[in-house]
Amino acid sequence: MAGADGAAEWARHWQYAALPDLDLLRARYVRHTFPRHSHEGYVFGAVTGGVEDVGLPGGTVHAVPGTVVMINPEVPHTARSGAPEGWAYSTLYPSAQVVNDIAAEVTSLRGTVGFAETRVTDPHASRLITEVHRAAEEGNALAADSLLRILVTRLLSRHGSPLPALTAHTGGARNAVRARAALEERMADPPTLETLAAELGTGPFALLRAFKKEYGMPPHTWLTDARVRRARRMLDAGVAPAEAATAVGFTDQPHLNRHFTRIVGVPPGAYQRERGVLRPGRWETVAPVSGEPVAGGGARTYKTGPRRSP
Repeated sequence: MAGADGAAEWARHWQYAALPDLDLLRARYVRHTFPRHSHEGYVFGAVTGGVEDVGLPGGTVHAVPGTVVMINPEVPHTARSGAPEGWAYSTLYPSAQVVNDIAAEVTSLRGTVGFAETRVTDPHASRLITEVHRAAEEGNALAADSLLRILVTRLLSRHGSPLPALTAHTGGARNAVRARAALEERMADPPTLETLAAELGTGPFALLRAFKKEYGMPPHTWLTDARVRRARRMLDAGVAPAEAATAVGFTDQPHLNRHFTRIVGVPPGAYQRERGVLRPGRWETVAPVSGEPVAGGGARTYKTGPRRSP
């Protein structure tokens, strides 16, 4: 996929076996946009070129080289280019367990920790993020683990705080929670908004407002994000993309490919290959596409656009 300046988009989304509770994404995007979605764990991103615009509940922040973007678990957000040339970045996705364990070991913070600021200017922390990537790509487990802990400790000590305790749910919020549970249970064949509201004893617009207030996105947007999350877990277990697509409620594999690529940043097939997932009875040779070379010599990058099925 060519960008406005003729450069290709590329991305690598993977997991280093020595650090199983950490996902890594290194990419350059120009036209790609991430729709509203959230993550179960934390997001630490360092832009290495261009400008990234991150849309959050409180507004849009502009991430440039030398800044670090920190997003707490389950916070809905979007991302897109903030400049014609796009943006390049390295992002770490540590699990909530990793971050909270580090907080308990080296800080006085207790409970579930988080970050009040989404973007901070911290060139040293930004470099640490890229160095974690480099160490993982070189297969240096000791360095990758050490640098990750140094980074998280730095961010927690400078910007961390306990997340507020959950308040008691109002009637509308309780309906939103019940609606989410119903959508998770009936993901492959969800009800209409009107049917769901009737089952919960409320009105469609009241449910729509309550759900968006509770989760930062309307039910249909949340459901797409939830389907992609469940598809990721299935792909990690070796399920074929076509099978995962129908299991989570997408009409077919191209439907999964489109939403998965928009939210995760790479297509399902590339996602499985970079994680070393092998499916029974399937052998595959994949030619690398043009993109930034990655340290270590063994990395591959894949185009972010949808591909035609053979």
